[in-house]
Amino acid sequence: MLLSSRTPRTAALLAAGVSVALLAAAAPQSATPLGIGDRLFPNLGNPGYDVRSYDIAFTYGGDNSKPLDAVTRIDAQATSRLDRINLDFSHGTVRSVEVNGSPAHFATSDEDLIVTPDSPVVPGQPLRITVRHTSNPVPGKEETGWVRTKDGLAMANQADAAHRVFPCNDHPADKAYFTFRVTAPKGLQAVANGRPVTAARAGSTTNWVYRTAHPMATELAQVSIGRSAVLHQKGPHGLPMRDVVPAKDTKVLRPWLAKTPGQIAWMESKVGRYPFENYGLLIAEANTGFELETQTLSLFEREVFTRPEYPKWYVESIMVHELAHQWFGDSVSPRTWSDLWLNEGHATWYEALYTEEKAHAPIAKRMRNAYSASDGWRATGGPPAAPKGPKHGEKISIFRPVVYDGSALVLYALRQEIGKDAFERLERTWVSTHRDSTATTADFVSLASQVSGRDLSVFFQAWLYGKKTPPMPGHPDWKSQAVRKAKPVHKSPSASVQKSQRVQKSQPVQK
Repeated sequence: MLLSSRTPRTAALLAAGVSVALLAAAAPQSATPLGIGDRLFPNLGNPGYDVRSYDIAFTYGGDNSKPLDAVTRIDAQATSRLDRINLDFSHGTVRSVEVNGSPAHFATSDEDLIVTPDSPVVPGQPLRITVRHTSNPVPGKEETGWVRTKDGLAMANQADAAHRVFPCNDHPADKAYFTFRVTAPKGLQAVANGRPVTAARAGSTTNWVYRTAHPMATELAQVSIGRSAVLHQKGPHGLPMRDVVPAKDTKVLRPWLAKTPGQIAWMESKVGRYPFENYGLLIAEANTGFELETQTLSLFEREVFTRPEYPKWYVESIMVHELAHQWFGDSVSPRTWSDLWLNEGHATWYEALYTEEKAHAPIAKRMRNAYSASDGWRATGGPPAAPKGPKHGEKISIFRPVVYDGSALVLYALRQEIGKDAFERLERTWVSTHRDSTATTADFVSLASQVSGRDLSVFFQAWLYGKKTPPMPGHPDWKSQAVRKAKPVHKSPSASVQKSQRVQKSQPVQK
């Protein structure tokens, strides 16, 4: 049975392989941190409830070096008896907490906010939590999800930083609807995921409200505040598009923005209708070291579009990579972080396919180069569906080359194995079957077997979990380099490899 984000969390967690013993801890007897037992982020997420929606209000005073006042309201449903309720939250000051309208005691432990309601919450009971707190954009011992831009703020919460911005159940297994309310000084523009609801002037400030029409993982939340221009255009089938750019750069950026409708049409020709209510680019004056697929509003560094040494095909491939994530990662989200390859492998695949069709760069050549480096990537980062996590105290990202080109290589091998027609049917069926939901690697293996009409479990076991890269179907001459000699895919990295390298190094890759 395929479980959606609206399935009660107990069933969803059991399907994801979380132990019964951990679920039994849903009613903790002491104020200690909890987690749902994700292999890569074991302390994130919390058992015992299913979040239905977030309503988050931020008040920004115009200085991105000072904390924002914030109120987070969580509408959830209990799936277990809860004497205490754990939320993921750190890097802010909690001022008060209410549960179902009554004041509640609270304490912090590690990166958890532990709330004690005045009476236990029973399974099936509505759970409305209101937390009044601050949200601090200044990094401390750990990075916050806020990105400080030249003129304000933006968010980049992937993978584990949303709870350093607002209290939440910070795991993609628990998707929810979002409403954002942002108060900012006159002259600034606030934008967020989803559709605009209102923008009301109140003295020297403006109050903005945005609401999503589809559920979203916490890591994909986006709020931007700055001296921005919001530019509108239409995409395929009249899709509303809004791009958010530095106001002074509208002229230089418009030609790039004009490419997005065609890119959406191209993606739709491959996998079907765009899955959300709108789309656009958020271009920020910040040095993040990456681009990010925040839902309906992908985050890009300004320099991607302004550095003259970047070829046009390369910039477009970056745009398509983040666009492809709207289907793979955003609409269909990973049930666990070990399923990350489904996000990044697919986004890299369509990035490479677009480059092949538009810039005449053969995908087979890129995949052969990836095959050559694959054993080295697996040795460093683990196999695609079992990536290595950071060791305690280390700041090593899970976003390594093996989940980018190394995982696109798995998709290439699959297409070689089952044929182009079956592969394309699989892709369309995957995004339509799991739309607005979460899915696992096992779900993908099962669907691929069903669509192809043959059991592919042995094929996937080798390609997704093997320490060594299996022989490539149709290319017996392809060889993997010795691990000590493994090299990057390109001298000028692809969008996907660039992203993985940037995240690890925390600085732009040198071309």
